[in-house]
Amino acid sequence: MIGLLLMAVATCFGETQESLGKYNVATGKQSIYTMGFISMLGGFIFFLIIAAIKEEFRFSIESLPTLSLRIALELLLAQISVLAITRADRSTYSFIRVGTIPLLLIVDLVLGYSISTFALIGISLILLVLILLFRSHDLKKDGMWFVMGTSILGAATLSLFKYNITHFNSVEAEESIVIAVLLVYFFCMALFVAKENPILLLKRPTVLAQSVSAGFANVLMSFAYLYGAASIITTAKRGLGVFFSILSGNFYFKERGIFIKIIALLAIVVGLIFSTF
Repeated sequence: MIGLLLMAVATCFGETQESLGKYNVATGKQSIYTMGFISMLGGFIFFLIIAAIKEEFRFSIESLPTLSLRIALELLLAQISVLAITRADRSTYSFIRVGTIPLLLIVDLVLGYSISTFALIGISLILLVLILLFRSHDLKKDGMWFVMGTSILGAATLSLFKYNITHFNSVEAEESIVIAVLLVYFFCMALFVAKENPILLLKRPTVLAQSVSAGFANVLMSFAYLYGAASIITTAKRGLGVFFSILSGNFYFKERGIFIKIIALLAIVVGLIFSTF
């Protein structure tokens, strides 16, 4: 229950950050590289503060093989993610990202987690809803391949993250190291490719709000995975993400097909409830 609660709050902050980023990129106020930097900065600062308060920064040298692999995949995932967020509709992005769940289920089974029959039924229902939804014309397909790429890579990086914090590193150490690498990458790309300094853009209220929202989302999401199997926590993340994205997509970005999306959401919620038993 604690993990699901943390994920609910984190998803709300995450949708705020991504919607602000999508708007700022679309209106030319920032590049996709600055968006990536801003989305990482808040989380990095929050993790350092938490590590200082708890006086805990546990890092094991034995985690280097899996940590190095995760960093490489996270770099690729981060680049694809900013493209997916800026090019796909908010609801399209969230619906496709639900596809991460069955991939994580397989990984959880391999890692020894007990997955109930109800969870299998719930995930099957979610997959059926997605198949039917994408056969309709109410969901725009722009940026779909980028989003599918984030689903596949997301399953791999989340599994590596769960493995590392279970066997080697504290959440604070694991995330601080990974985010630091991503910050350096996006800062260099923003500075030398996009010719803009993301630090200076933090003076803008919307950019600052974007960074703070991302920070809260990253921290809460990371700790949520301490309280349950990755497939269950990510199911909550994806289901709630669909809900918040439908709201922002309809009221802020004026996306179409809200009724069919609401019906699909209700079916996904049923699948979500089954998957948490």
